[in-house]
Formats: sequence, structure tokens, C-alpha cells
Amino acid sequence: MGNCCSDVAGGHASIGTTAGDLRHQADTANDAVDYFLRSRGHRGLFSQIELLFSASGLRDRDVLSKSDPMLVLYTKGKNGALEELGRTEVVLNSLDPTWITKHTLIYHFEVVQVLVNCSIKFFHHRFRVYDVDTQFHNVDVKMLKLEEQQFLGEATCALSEIITRFDQSLTLDLHRDDFITSTHSQNYGKLLVHCEESLSSKTAIEMIFRCSDLEYRDLFSRSDPFLLISKVVEGGMQIPICKTEVIKNDLNPMWKPVFLNIQQVGGKDSPLIIECYNFNSNGKHDLMGKVKRSLLELEKIHSSGQGEKLFLPNKVVLNSQLFVDKFTESVQYTFLDYVAGGFELNFMVAVDFTASNGNPRLPDSLHYLDPSGRQNAYQRAIVEVGEVIQFYDSDKRFPAWGFGARPIDGPVSHCFNLNGSSHYCEVEGIQGIMTAYTSALLNVSLAGPTLFGPVISNAALIASHSVANGGRKYFVLLIITDGVVTDLQETKDALVKASDLPLSILIVGVGGADFKEMEVLDADKGEPLESSSGRVASRDIVQFVPYRDVQSGEISVVQALLAELPTQFLTYVRSRNIQPSL
Repeated sequence: MGNCCSDVAGGHASIGTTAGDLRHQADTANDAVDYFLRSRGHRGLFSQIELLFSASGLRDRDVLSKSDPMLVLYTKGKNGALEELGRTEVVLNSLDPTWITKHTLIYHFEVVQVLVNCSIKFFHHRFRVYDVDTQFHNVDVKMLKLEEQQFLGEATCALSEIITRFDQSLTLDLHRDDFITSTHSQNYGKLLVHCEESLSSKTAIEMIFRCSDLEYRDLFSRSDPFLLISKVVEGGMQIPICKTEVIKNDLNPMWKPVFLNIQQVGGKDSPLIIECYNFNSNGKHDLMGKVKRSLLELEKIHSSGQGEKLFLPNKVVLNSQLFVDKFTESVQYTFLDYVAGGFELNFMVAVDFTASNGNPRLPDSLHYLDPSGRQNAYQRAIVEVGEVIQFYDSDKRFPAWGFGARPIDGPVSHCFNLNGSSHYCEVEGIQGIMTAYTSALLNVSLAGPTLFGPVISNAALIASHSVANGGRKYFVLLIITDGVVTDLQETKDALVKASDLPLSILIVGVGGADFKEMEVLDADKGEPLESSSGRVASRDIVQFVPYRDVQSGEISVVQALLAELPTQFLTYVRSRNIQPSL
């Protein structure tokens, strides 16, 4: 699955600037560039996988011979209807077929779901097996009318269920729901689904870029350049896929290595646009020039040792040049490699029970439990995040806390176990979280203030214990809140300390509050976090988003943020040279 990141120390220190000052400035600029990158359409990592199929013990529907099975693959579309993705070939005279045809799918971490709750639409996959009648054996499978074939059985699963298996294979029981046969379960055979990640998703290109003779764009200093790399898709649209760090005050910059995988680019001969910008803190970065070259052409530029002149949109060719000082191709471990190798994502949740949410018994409360069954924003956020991550957690036991409430006959607590226990914080599955949340609303009094520090410290303690015990786990804490945090510095201290741990924190703001001040916790939208002792966070582990309702078929803002998790995971394991157990 690859990504675009740098793990080599780099940059040039300017005269009169300490290394710490420069690092702080560069990190601030780079975080702002990350935000700029996403605003241009960049999404999280994805991977191309191939599905292979075989079956055993199929029903024999032919009189004088065995069945001639064909498999049809479906996915559930945005409108809830089944959409056909493809068909295998027909295997003649076999009840235990192994199909040769492979089906290619794009795996997206944030939307791979099973249909668990009919009020929310998720992506999942369905497989149907048909016995193709003899008279149609010479007909192209794409032209076959399925209603003219004999239906043998079907099975449904989530893509996540396959890729999280150690051998990335899943055996499913085939069944038929089109008629009632008897009170006893019927055996329609089994379907084996196996997935393999495409080599193009693993093949990474490492490049080191530098520029010479860039133009001055700042009045009182040299420019602060960075590179933005985009691929060109059908119709000429540019899709950003990578960026370098910002180098302060330098007209001849050399950037840290960047990594692109072949899958991201589309192919070594696919055109890339490499744009050089001068960083501006207001987000309006100045274009200093660009080049349009494929990976094959960039490799030739590296081999020649010559530079490529930059040009502007009006076709003016500049004296500035782009050089490729390094170009190497290698195979990298991907997110799916780590998942198949035994790494797990562990889900944790913390719910805001402060009084500003309103009386839970009244319909205008953010905690109101609608008798019709319609979920409130807290419940929807829990489901949207939890239903994704649960497939990557083998025991599905999730720590769940509340904060800002007064338990019966007790003082205000800023981290209490949602299940009401004084001894353990875990609940069973997503439904366990929902049940504990509902019960807590009946057994606590909403109070305040809004403090994140205790909850984050608890989550960090669990993550640190896992590291100390050699655990191969990465933790994801979801904090849902209706207001601005009041222990800002304590929260920053806890986050800086937690940035060294296998932990990501997703903060979702619900209700109509002004969450502008909360963005300081998300380094993508501001300066990097710094503790009261002056220590800067080793990496950005926080994503903040105000929750909003989405239209039917849209990906929610919460799921869009989940797309960042594989990148944060890979940044952690690669920075510590942690290898998957394959």
C-alpha cells in the first residue's frame, strides 16, 4: 500500500537560527502543507488487491452430468442496490471448481464494512454461484442472462474479513434465501475466497529532489520552497499524491527522500506534475515553476545527471532547474502486510457527559435517545468508527469511558468506566459500547468541565503497557465532545507524551458549538503541539472534525478521517523499523 513520506533527517540550518527553532518552523510549515495537500483532493492510502475463488461440495443440478458453475461478484452500491463487479469463467462438469479468473478491487480502509445496521449504508461484497446450462456453454459469460441459469447459492462477507486473516483466505457457507426448504439447514457447499495484494501496491520508488536557481518570492528573505507531486487522470485533472517538506529561506533546496508506489501513480509511464511552491503561512502558496514528467523520464533525468528546467503555466521557461539526485525502486511492507502479519487495531472510545449537552430526557439534548430508534450524533459517530475498526481487533473488547459527569453519590469524574464497573473498562463489541452508553445516561448526572487529559492519559497507559509487553497493537481513541476543552495545556502535555506511542486520536465535535479553538490540537491545521516543558510532539496523532449529517450515499466526515489511519500507522512502525511477521 505504500505512501509518500520522509524518514531521513534533512534541511539546511540558516545562520543565526538554532536547530530547534528551525525544526519548529519547518514542522509548522509542513503541517500546513499537509492541510493544503488534502484541500487539493488528496485522500488516504489505498491498495489494489486481487480476489481468487474456489468452491467445494456444490449441489448437482444436472441430470446426466455434474453442474457447470460460474461465480458472479457483487458489491453493495451507495444506493443500497447490488452492483455486479464481474464474472468468472464457467468450469465444466465440476462440484469442486477452482476458477482461474481473478477480480481486481481497490481496498479503502475507511469504507470496507459489512451490513450490520440497516439504517446506515455500508460497502460489502456478495458472491453468487450459478450452474450454466449446456446450451449456453459457447456464449461469452458477459452475455449470459442470469435468470436463465440455475442458482446454486450465495455468500456475503466484508473485504476486511478476508484481509485480516493470516493467510488472507476466508471460507464461507453458501446458502439460498429464495425459498424455504425445511426446518433443517441445507448444505449448498462452501466458497473459498483468497486475496492477494498487487505487487504495484508494494513497489516503491524512492527519489531525492533538489532545485537550483529558484526565484526570490519573499521581500526580505529567500523563498521557502516545497514540492507538490500530482498525477494526471483522464480529462487532464490533477490529483495530488505526495509533497515534500518546506525548506526555509533557500533558493537551492534539497529535500528529504519521498516515496511513491506504482499503484499511486498508475504506472511508470503515467505523467506526473511536479510543482514547486513558495510557502506562505496564509495558505496562498506561490507557484515558482513546474515540470511534467513520468517516472521513466525522471529515472532518465537521474541517470543523465542533468537538470530539467521549470516552466510556468503561461509556458515561460525559467532558469530554475529540477534535479533527481536519487532514484531507486524497491518493495516495501504495506499496511495490509502488517495486518496479515498479526498487527491489530484496537478501538477505544470516550464520551462527553458534560451538562452543556442538555437534559438527555429532552428532544433538544445531544444525548437524547429517540424512541423511534433514530441514533443521536454520539451513537452515529461510535458506529461509523467502530464498525470499521472492529474487523482489525481479534477479541473485540473495547475500552469505553465517559467524562465530565457525576456518578450516583459521587464526585465529578473526568474518566469513568462507561460500563459502570470500578474494576474494568472493556465492553463486548460495538453493541456493548452502545448498551453501556445508554445505561450510563440513566446512572450519571451531567456536570463539567470538559477535560481531555485524564482520558488521553488512560489510553496512553494502555498503549505503553502493550509496547512493554511486546504487543503488536495500534490503538485508536475516539473522543466525542460537544464543547471546547478547558484543560488545554494539560491536554497538550498528554498528547505530546502519547505521540511516541502506537496511538492515534480522533476527536469528533457534535452540536452547534464553535470548535475553532479545538483545531489547535490538530497539527494539520495549526502549529505542532508543544508541552509545558517545551517538548514538541514527535508526530501528529490527532485528527479533529466537527460532525455533520451527510446525504444518502456520501462518505461521512468521520469515515473520511479514518482514511488517515493507515498512514499514521505506517509512520509509527517504519520510524521504529518494526517488521510484520510474514
